Amino acid sequence: MKLFSCGWVPKKKDQTKAVVFLCHGYAVECSVTMRGTGERLAGAGYAVYGLDYEGHGRSEGLQGYVPDFDALVADCDAFFVAKVAAAHSTSGRRFLLGESMGGAVALLLHRARPEFWTGAVLVAPMCKIADDMRPHPVVVNILKAMTNIIPTWKIVPSNDVIDAAYKTLEKRDEIRQNPHCYKGKPRLKTAYELLKVSLHLEANLLHQVMLPFLIVHGGADKVTDPAVSELLYRSAASQDKTLKLYPGMWHALTSGESSENIHAVFCDIIAWLDQRTEELSEMEQKAMHDDDHGKM
Repeated sequence: MKLFSCGWVPKKKDQTKAVVFLCHGYAVECSVTMRGTGERLAGAGYAVYGLDYEGHGRSEGLQGYVPDFDALVADCDAFFVAKVAAAHSTSGRRFLLGESMGGAVALLLHRARPEFWTGAVLVAPMCKIADDMRPHPVVVNILKAMTNIIPTWKIVPSNDVIDAAYKTLEKRDEIRQNPHCYKGKPRLKTAYELLKVSLHLEANLLHQVMLPFLIVHGGADKVTDPAVSELLYRSAASQDKTLKLYPGMWHALTSGESSENIHAVFCDIIAWLDQRTEELSEMEQKAMHDDDHGKM
């Protein structure tokens, strides 16, 4: 299976601060819907790479279909590790940036390699599906029973996530006109996989998060619950953790808000990344100095 990848790099590649890997949300992709994120971070000195999941964007697979969330995470892990191995100059500084469902992907990537990642930016992470977006319990039971029979059927009733996630009409139109974004009803197995992983994260993994992280979440988000981001912030074992809630903002903080709101969010994201890359640079320089001093 061929999976599509994309990237944005600083103009002065030799001055790259760190590598950031994008984990996109459900039904969207990296090269168009997350282009603004890639361009802003590259402009701030970060090399940025993204991968369209199976069934998403320009990658192969049935559109909008997630047959196995663990396999999706494994694809990202393999690609990101290969990119890190090629980026020798910044191999010690590597961050994840996950939006919505991509936040769940980022947390599972961290669990797979706890010492590998420098930190993560979680944008309205899907640690739990908001109550008004969650399928009715009857639907959940049907999902569980029917996924082995008709896994790809598009029959799961759901609210319009585009209208709920993107505040600006311009971005809603862009998503609806993008042929690489899935607009149909969730497929049976996909809906079950997303529900299963969100419940698993909520119940079992939030307290196991060890890496430094920044959570940014809209206070008026109707897709993923801001209260669960607060729960992650309180529960995580990380010593370095930051939560920023933006009153009145919706789900798509980095693309679906006004330009002023988007700018404010990215100022916070880039400041957080800069602080940690500067601290790492200072530690690396000190280690080199101590090593040179020891050889004298």
